Amino acid sequence: MKPQMPPDLPTDDLFRNRLDNLIDRRHELVKLAELIDWRHFDREWGEAFCENGRPAIATRLIAGLHYLKHRYGLSDEQVVQRWSENPYWQYFCGETYFQHELPLNPSSLTRWRQRLGDTGMESLLGATIDAAIESKAVTLRDLKRVTVDTTVQEKAIAFPTDSKLYNRARERLVRLAKAHGVPLRQSYVRLGPRLLFKNNRYGYARQTRRMRRTTSKLKTVLGRVVRDIERKLANQPEQVRATFAEPLALSKRLIAQQRQDKNKLYAMHAPEVECIAKGKVPKRYEFGVKVSIATTNRCNLVVGAQSMPGNPHDGHTLKQALQQVERLTGQRPERCYVDLGYRGHDVNDVTVFKARQKHDVTTSIRRELKRRNAIEPIIGHMKSDGLLHRNYLKGVQGDALNVILCGAGQNLRLILRHLRIFWRKIGQALERYAALASPCTA
Repeated sequence: MKPQMPPDLPTDDLFRNRLDNLIDRRHELVKLAELIDWRHFDREWGEAFCENGRPAIATRLIAGLHYLKHRYGLSDEQVVQRWSENPYWQYFCGETYFQHELPLNPSSLTRWRQRLGDTGMESLLGATIDAAIESKAVTLRDLKRVTVDTTVQEKAIAFPTDSKLYNRARERLVRLAKAHGVPLRQSYVRLGPRLLFKNNRYGYARQTRRMRRTTSKLKTVLGRVVRDIERKLANQPEQVRATFAEPLALSKRLIAQQRQDKNKLYAMHAPEVECIAKGKVPKRYEFGVKVSIATTNRCNLVVGAQSMPGNPHDGHTLKQALQQVERLTGQRPERCYVDLGYRGHDVNDVTVFKARQKHDVTTSIRRELKRRNAIEPIIGHMKSDGLLHRNYLKGVQGDALNVILCGAGQNLRLILRHLRIFWRKIGQALERYAALASPCTA
């Protein structure tokens, strides 16, 4: 059923005080709550639900929890727990009176993300752009000039090695066989961890020949388990064979891959992970997915954020990034500033300026071209202050959703900073006026 609307509560309650009477109305979260159009989420997300059944959770609560989660860089469990302790968070999410119970189970946030998908999460990012314009943090003119860059959103996986992957694949198959009653000739429960332990010690001691020998033994053990399970599945029902289909396919893919292959498997629980080399000195390779970030050139507001699976060339991602900017802001950018990695792009309707460009550069364009470097610390803040540094959401869809929400969280940090500075200046001006208006005492 569609999300439930907020109840019509009486203006006063004899035994409870309203939240707006308990909190400071000048607080930044209170001002931000007044800038966001919460009814927009009822219109956008209502299509994802049917008319029958139990009413869903209020859309403002879901949107507010996602905003708070990515503003402060918290997990689903942490944001739900802190919500029950913070009156400002409850007011931001639409509550009238202070609530002592948890608003929902943290797993509900996961189900909402899966139901809404990329389009629903983009509405969260678009609402932050509208709120930034409403608060005067950015102007409509700023949206005409954007900066685009790519980075890597790492996945929550351990550093992949052949020995660990072989042993993890064997453990997964043995666990499934035990759960479904498939008898195995030998499970290698003791031999597998022993070989992995020896392999790690040989690698630490730089005894590469012994390390390769134990890696080969782990690969042989995995192959034996795979062949044994395939023989035993011939007599099992169709439902059991369907359960083993994906783990067996991943195990065979792991056994068959070679050192110089492309599209290798780096994690059993996240087969979509890619190895991306960005040329960084402290970290040569990153395991995750490439993402594209678009910001305004002047105010660094995030106006586009999306994942690019398949590790495409940066120049091939520019057209799709500008289309998302137009979709979220409602207007096509006039100028776009990129680095040298975007050479060979296929964008013709937007003027693109690359770093170190000398021709067709005026004084204003040269000044804006220098501000292209400002996107680098913005990406750094999204990783250090937000959740872009490590993605815990599952699958390709999880990669896409996390980067969009990280962009929304960065916009909230920018808007809240603007509101803090604005109201601080107003308070200082009122203090000066009061000091001037007070009569002088002897």
